Amino acid sequence: MIHVYLDDHRRCPQGFALARNAEECLLMLEECEIDILSLDFDLGPGEPTGGDVVRGMIARQLFPREIYLHTSSIWGKKEMYELLYQAVPAHVKLHNGPMPQDLVERISREVKR
Repeated sequence: MIHVYLDDHRRCPQGFALARNAEECLLMLEECEIDILSLDFDLGPGEPTGGDVVRGMIARQLFPREIYLHTSSIWGKKEMYELLYQAVPAHVKLHNGPMPQDLVERISREVKR
């Protein structure tokens, strides 16, 4: 089981696999069992967004165990959260914001072991 961090610009937290674009993220969702998924919205000018990833997840029923939204786009976060809120299965934990720092640190420590 892996953790995935979707972002075209920010540094990927230790212990996460980095997806730099929507296509990579959806491919990881198809091919891997994902524990935590952290989504950005804006993925570069003219590129598919985190919203496109969310629509792909819903259409293909590809859900991780837990989803965080670390985007700085207020509109993008709202769009992704509203789409996911209506569609995620009951076992998926959906958070309307970024991962807490203590979670990021815990995952980083686990990788160092």
